[in-house]
Amino acid sequence: MRSAYLQTLAIVCASAPGIVSAGRVQLPGLRVPPSAAASRAQVVSIFNESYNAYRQFAFGHDEVAPLSQQPLDPRNGWGASIHIMGLTGFFNEALNFSQNIDFTESKTPDTVSVFESTIRYVGGLISAYELSGKQHFFLNNTIPFGFVDFSGNSPVIQTSNIAEAGTLTIEWSRLSEYTGNDTYRKLTEGSVLKMANNPTPLPGMPGQGIDPSTNLPVGGYVTWGGGSDSYFEYLIKYARISNTNDNTFADSWLTAVDSSIKTLIKTSTVGNHLYLADFDDDRLIRHVGSHLACFYAGNWLLGGKLANNDTIVNLALRLNDACWNTYAGDATGIGPEGFAFISADGNFTGNGNPTSDQLAFYEKHGYYITSSDYIQRPEVLESNFYAWRVTGNQVYLQRAQTAVNSFNKFLSTPTGFAGINDVNDPNTTQIDETESFWFAEVLKYLYLTFDDPNNISLDNFVINTEGHPFIAPPAKPTYGSGHLLPSKTSEFVLRPGPLPAVSPVARGPQ
Repeated sequence: MRSAYLQTLAIVCASAPGIVSAGRVQLPGLRVPPSAAASRAQVVSIFNESYNAYRQFAFGHDEVAPLSQQPLDPRNGWGASIHIMGLTGFFNEALNFSQNIDFTESKTPDTVSVFESTIRYVGGLISAYELSGKQHFFLNNTIPFGFVDFSGNSPVIQTSNIAEAGTLTIEWSRLSEYTGNDTYRKLTEGSVLKMANNPTPLPGMPGQGIDPSTNLPVGGYVTWGGGSDSYFEYLIKYARISNTNDNTFADSWLTAVDSSIKTLIKTSTVGNHLYLADFDDDRLIRHVGSHLACFYAGNWLLGGKLANNDTIVNLALRLNDACWNTYAGDATGIGPEGFAFISADGNFTGNGNPTSDQLAFYEKHGYYITSSDYIQRPEVLESNFYAWRVTGNQVYLQRAQTAVNSFNKFLSTPTGFAGINDVNDPNTTQIDETESFWFAEVLKYLYLTFDDPNNISLDNFVINTEGHPFIAPPAKPTYGSGHLLPSKTSEFVLRPGPLPAVSPVARGPQ
């Protein structure tokens, strides 16, 4: 998602007529109630207000600072992403703008992230191309390095992580399809297959770090959170969108889920909330959670349906409930960046024991806050969207409406919407930044929750990690061979080394 302009391309072309495929993920015959129209209109209003602030104060830049009314370029100054709300004026404006972006030159001194540029720019442009009826197309090592220095077109030689190296397959394979150059698909498939076949700390679960110079793991920290998250996410999504005959992708995902059920799934002592813990270099369980990691509930819902596995689906719904609880328990009704739990086997987080205030909060809510900011992340509402589309339970519509109400109350500024520094303080200060994924993901998932389920149906589309929908072929009867990958944990060697930063950081109190 970069500037808010590319942001427009994907929400506008909401319905892609004539796309029909076998339905297996969404609840058949699902309909939204009449009351959803008003909720949908509220989301469009938030989008319009946010996007117009961007257009007024930061047109052509990556983001807007809504409090100081200034442009921000935390990426490379190329612009934003895409959308699906029928806002054809915004779409056409973004379309004209995107034709003149020079992607060969960074507008800032920063290096260029291969991962971020792929999921945001390449993903957004290809999604817009598909959703607009394929009218507008602008994109003419085994494991990739994470960053490129455009001043000399050379990679930055440093450790990467499996999310950066393993979250390119959807976009690059589709790029191969539309350009006729199969190199893109081969490179990105090769990267994932190499990591999937490396020895791992847990079966099917590589640690976060990977060294592109050697193709070998760095460290052994296992998590569904930042640095690893979208590697696991794309295993099953790529299997679905490609319908590949290579079962490694789906089998790797199923093996990771199996290992998670056996080792990482824990239940809080208060509230019986189900969560996925982390597994550190010392093979210790860390009872931590994050807003970023909460995508896993939606990913398990999708994968569980594709694998015809009700156990995974039912666990996913419980994981989703626990993530939503981090919204329901806070004073603002908005979930924090980081949190932790206590289970029957301990409360170790790697960062000391909880304070007396945190313990008191935990006794009331079944989790406690470790990082109180909200930087407009989408993952809880993303999983809530999947839960609605899979089950049709209207509790998920109610939760989405609650989030809309909280956003209007606590995130609104005179010019757009901002993050907040403390989700548990109704008088919190705001963060002077509107993240581009606020447009590409948060508002898109809310809009689709309240929209006709046939619009961007999960039976006809695969949504990339930045919220951009890709047209999917008819689904196979099932995904995976039905067998787990052979364990290579006995061959795993812990190799220490530095790891890159894994996600955006809030700008701090304003």
